[in-house]
Order: sequence, then C-alpha cells, then structure tokens
Amino acid sequence: MEKTFLMVKPDGVKRGLVGEVIGRLERKGFAIEAMKMMTIERSLAERHYAAHDGKPFFKDLIDYVTSGPVVAMVISGRSAVSSVRKMMGATDPSEAEPGSVRGDLATDISENIVHGSDSLESAKREIELFFGLTSKWRDEPCQ
Repeated sequence: MEKTFLMVKPDGVKRGLVGEVIGRLERKGFAIEAMKMMTIERSLAERHYAAHDGKPFFKDLIDYVTSGPVVAMVISGRSAVSSVRKMMGATDPSEAEPGSVRGDLATDISENIVHGSDSLESAKREIELFFGLTSKWRDEPCQ
C-alpha cells in the first residue's frame, strides 16, 4: 500500500468537480486518509511548487493556486502514486486520454483541475507540507 497527495485545484473547486474526483478515486478502490478544504497561503504554494521556481510560469502558477480554495487529500491504495497519476491524465488536457480526469473535464493546461504527487518522495514531502507529520505517518512510510 502506498500513500500519495492529491489536490483539487481552484478551478476544480469552482466548477464543483470535487465530488466527481473523489468518486473516481473511491470507485477505483482508493481510500481517503485525510482531506481538507483550504486557501493556500503564498509561502506554502511557493514551497509546494519550489521545483518550478525560476521558470517563466512560476509566478502565474502561484497566483493561480492561491486564487481560491483547494481540496487537499492523502490517498492510499495499491500503487497509489502511479495509479492516481494515470487517473489524472496528462498535464495538457489536449493530450490527456479520454477517461482521465483531465481528458474528460479540463480544458486548459494552466487550469487543469488536479495536482498529484509524481513520486513517493514527492508524496511524502507534499503530505508533510499540507498535513504535517502525525505520529501515524511518521511511523508508517508512504510505501
């Protein structure tokens, strides 16, 4: 069993797609270990997307992800990281497979409904950033 981080971004929340995303995860057999709705502070957004710092789109990405509420989740299940990434679809909705969240629901590369961890290391870091390390997660690895 693995844990991963998934976030419904401001456009997904605004469009009322949180239930759709959660339903897809649950129908696939994943469990939601933790979930919260929040508006991300700029400092957290900058730490979360630190890998993109210095890239031309960084400021717009931070402005976007802090523009409204998000729903952050810890998801667990078999091969959670790779399976959830596949369910999300390609970052660019025009390249995302039909049946994926982005392939079915997103229309723009910069507002593409969801973010998910791309590795176990990222999952651990993102879960810590958004939820802190509780004793439950400290004693139990993401994998």
